[in-house]
Amino acid sequence: MIPARYPVVLFDLDGTLTDPLEGVVRCVQYALNKLGIAAPESNDLRDWIGPPLYDSFRALLGDEALALEALTLYRERYAVKGLYENKLYSGMPTLLNELQRCGTRLMVATTKLNTAAERVLEHFDLTRYISALAGSTADGRLHDKAEVIGELLPLLSTAERASCVMVGDRRFDILGARAHNIPCIAVSWGYGARAELMAANPLTIVNSVDELRAALFVPRQARIQE
Repeated sequence: MIPARYPVVLFDLDGTLTDPLEGVVRCVQYALNKLGIAAPESNDLRDWIGPPLYDSFRALLGDEALALEALTLYRERYAVKGLYENKLYSGMPTLLNELQRCGTRLMVATTKLNTAAERVLEHFDLTRYISALAGSTADGRLHDKAEVIGELLPLLSTAERASCVMVGDRRFDILGARAHNIPCIAVSWGYGARAELMAANPLTIVNSVDELRAALFVPRQARIQE
């Protein structure tokens, strides 16, 4: 069995394990329409995948109370419909299975509401691979990526924390991991433009699940030299 490089891998969810675009777009548009506000076009909402939704609503609406109301409406539809307007990236379950078989602990760190993230993992039958999950909380206690990553760190031993890695598709993943001195592998199939990822200076950028696999496992040549 090929050994893994890292004892613990923290995965982002949206844009990394699954493609949530349809559900996010429809739920944002639903919330804004309910408030009587013209909703942006679908393409203009792609950048909403990654940062905390409250921040995006507040930036758009310019009002904290209105942003909270919009977020509540968003979650209202997401819990019933948006959750299932989602797609699993091809090859990810196989990779998670391979990592788990090698003894790697797999965790999810997401700014999606933690209860919604749990349901997404259950829907795609990924719960079997994930030993722990941290997400945003309804009371706002955990808000940005650095905070949710920090929620998982007490579950790691000193050795695991010193040699774990984050995998994500936006600068928020890279910067959130760096706040805890954790390297981040950026994936290009999500919602972060390449320029955004490069500017955030990740450990590396991978363009396919096969490239991610190569980044997470010890290469054959290195094993032979050992």
